[in-house]
Amino acid sequence: MYILGLSGLAHDSAAALLGNTGILAAMEESKLGRSRRLGGIPRKAIQFCLEKVGIGWHDVPYVAVASRPVRAWARQAWLRARLTPFAPVPSGYYQSKALGELGRELNNLRVLKLMAHVPGSRVLRLEHHLCHAASAYYASPAENAIILTLDEQGDGRSGMVALGEGNRIRTLRTIPFPHSLGWVFTQVTDLLGFAPHRSEHKTQWLSLEGEPMFKDLFLEMLRPTPGALPRLHSSYFNRGLAGRIAFSKKFYRRLGIEPPASSGERQGSRGAALSETLRRQLAASVQQACATVVAELAEAYRQKTGACALCLAGGLFLNPLLVAAVEKSSGFEQVFVQPAAGNEGTALGAAWLVWHEQLGMPRLDPPPHVSWGPSYSNQEIKQVVENCKARYRWHEGEEQKIEEALRQLEAGKIIGWFQGAAEFGPRALGNRSLLASPWALYVKENLNEYVKHRETFRPFAISVAAEDCNRYFECRPSARFMATMGWVRPDALDLVKDFLLPENRVRLHVVEREANPLLWRLLKRFGEHAPAPLLVNTSFNLFGEPLVITPRDAVRSYFCSGIDALIIGNFSLTKS
Repeated sequence: MYILGLSGLAHDSAAALLGNTGILAAMEESKLGRSRRLGGIPRKAIQFCLEKVGIGWHDVPYVAVASRPVRAWARQAWLRARLTPFAPVPSGYYQSKALGELGRELNNLRVLKLMAHVPGSRVLRLEHHLCHAASAYYASPAENAIILTLDEQGDGRSGMVALGEGNRIRTLRTIPFPHSLGWVFTQVTDLLGFAPHRSEHKTQWLSLEGEPMFKDLFLEMLRPTPGALPRLHSSYFNRGLAGRIAFSKKFYRRLGIEPPASSGERQGSRGAALSETLRRQLAASVQQACATVVAELAEAYRQKTGACALCLAGGLFLNPLLVAAVEKSSGFEQVFVQPAAGNEGTALGAAWLVWHEQLGMPRLDPPPHVSWGPSYSNQEIKQVVENCKARYRWHEGEEQKIEEALRQLEAGKIIGWFQGAAEFGPRALGNRSLLASPWALYVKENLNEYVKHRETFRPFAISVAAEDCNRYFECRPSARFMATMGWVRPDALDLVKDFLLPENRVRLHVVEREANPLLWRLLKRFGEHAPAPLLVNTSFNLFGEPLVITPRDAVRSYFCSGIDALIIGNFSLTKS
């Protein structure tokens, strides 16, 4: 039995193939198409999933799509109809835009049915947030859990509270758009001068450098009372929620600054007009306010239901600072975050929903890793390396490969580490990573200036083997997927002083032997001669590009950046 799950056919599209033993293949279209934002039918991702398992469309009885476009349009149309008396022109614009999106999605569904060669009843359309909920709950070990999903909007909704019981999910409450924490976070991101829908991670990390002077203002904007569902205070937004940045004059007066001259200012113009201190304060305020609202909401439903576990999904939970705050502030014994918490993760949820809700199948074991993407043989890698006229060394076995990596790391070099199958989701978890010694001279500066080309306030992760973690850090299980933060123990502060964040936090990646045996061995061996078995880990990609997937992606990124060495399969390349 195979089920093909697809995220919504609008943006951030992905495909996942579920079989009797669990997820067999999964990949985002953006990584295969080498562009950060690709939508529509994920043709390359579908092709990869089918080819990896060696099946065709005729072997897939169910195709599950995480979107119900007609319901989404109806909900948006109802919202805009209510706003039309207050802002007729913007409401008309958004109505026509939503109608165009509906037409594109319906056409994509029509084309998908033709591609699949299956009757329409076999292409199942599922609620976006229910797929988010399934992606978190069915990937967790919990048998009874509160499920909380929050994003900007999906199918006309901004979130859901549900209860997972055994192999079923029961919806408790839904949150309609525009009452969206994610939307407000994106509005602030735009106000700060970052690119909306692409740079929210910059806002979260900038928040560590500021004081939350306006936290109470954002709390007033975001929810009526502690523990309540998010509900935006309309007086802080333009009529019709219109404009590139939709905050009202009242909002700017509360900040003590002049409102923009027009709602059509270019992206980044407001950010340039704000002082650096105010930008940091705004980032810290919206970050902490969102964390407070989510933690209060989760705790309120814990007390109502008595559930001991919490499962989280949706784009808002790609924010590890927020996840860590929820873990610390709520009373749940167990908190699980879907590693691919964004829209791409709904492809997993759609497949799991059909497995359980439609077919009534029992729970599968939680996946120990997310390495479901393409992998390449040494012969395929050799063809690429030789085609690129690159000089390389061949390493006979795993031990020689690790020895070469150790030699480069101990010399203070930055290495590209391309091994095994690519990870599904936004984070590099040791198969498509850049690795370096935390004690190499100028390692942060070299990574930022010559490889990543990014802001200095964005942190790098520290990888540690699971067995060694408690010696240096305190953390929750979601650190396996880099989805939360770690706290450095007092006697280990000097070891990672260059990577410390406020309150002795660190971005942490815990490596389990079962999930990634090769990286686990490298960490263990590195710790034999280094001060500790720790490595810097960041994503292997060029600025503005997705994670590398193919050997050609890796070799190109290696030669186009300041990476010192590349260990790809059993080959190594070095720069003199």
